[in-house]
Amino acid sequence: MTPYSAVDAPLLFALGHSQPLGKLVTQRLGVALTPHEERVFDDGEHKIRPLQSVRGRDCFVLHSLFGEPAQTVNDKLNRLLFFIATLKDAAATNVTAVLPYLAYARKDRRTQQDDPVTLRYVAQLFEAVGTDSVVVLEVHNPAALQNAFRCRAESLNSSELFARHLQQQLTGSPCVVVSPDSGGVKRADLFRQCLSSALGREIALGFTEKFRHAGVLSGELLAGEVCGHHVLLFDDLISSGQTFLRAARMCRQHGAAAVWAVASHGLFNTNAADSLSDSVIERIFITDSVPLPAATASALANKLEVVSCAPLLADAISHSAGD
Repeated sequence: MTPYSAVDAPLLFALGHSQPLGKLVTQRLGVALTPHEERVFDDGEHKIRPLQSVRGRDCFVLHSLFGEPAQTVNDKLNRLLFFIATLKDAAATNVTAVLPYLAYARKDRRTQQDDPVTLRYVAQLFEAVGTDSVVVLEVHNPAALQNAFRCRAESLNSSELFARHLQQQLTGSPCVVVSPDSGGVKRADLFRQCLSSALGREIALGFTEKFRHAGVLSGELLAGEVCGHHVLLFDDLISSGQTFLRAARMCRQHGAAAVWAVASHGLFNTNAADSLSDSVIERIFITDSVPLPAATASALANKLEVVSCAPLLADAISHSAGD
């Protein structure tokens, strides 16, 4: 990637725990993170301000909106929104929110009477503070993202990133890509296409049936041939791990030779490490869109591999800055 000159370089900020990923992105762009100040006051209020002028500049703010003990999803969203508003008040020309993980993206429709459509409400908040565009990695439903936002909204897909990474490890193995949920078949098929191109041979596609009622998973159907195949379970995120574990067991029962789990976002919520430690899943691949908890990294050290999403984010920023 061609480094920018000091004059035309976009200004890239990375807030809170997203700074390590932000530094990887700036290395790809050939620039440095733009300095800023983050302060928390005794009463819990906070402020974030840039430490260099943003007047007339294109600004990108990288912040992954995931929950953790130190800061909730809502804490992070609030700080990001305030900072974007601050940049606009300081005469930044354009401000783009770069979101490796977007909270509330799964709540994109009503599933019960009078349910909230929270993704749309989040979009309205971004627009209210003057956000010019958003870039999101592997959003749950790209079409819903486009419908929710009136400003420019770009969804990045991790399929090619994972396909390139796994290419050498799957040479010669009969493979099949399986979505652990029928709703994710389109996402899995895109990964299948990228993997087929990387390996130079056709890869099959399948899916498992999943129903959720009151937090309980059910469904017994497995569509696709997995017997004797290397199964790649592909989805947008790993939360509790139960969906992946259940699909892996179904594939093993139908004769799968090996099962690997591949997902962009490793949220690893309560007891996820225990579920994913089960030997039916041999390996797990995620990106660094969400920092990996130390306890999870330790518990899954023998099977977990992190593929950086920094190249995807850097390319998106480079293209946006050139528009």
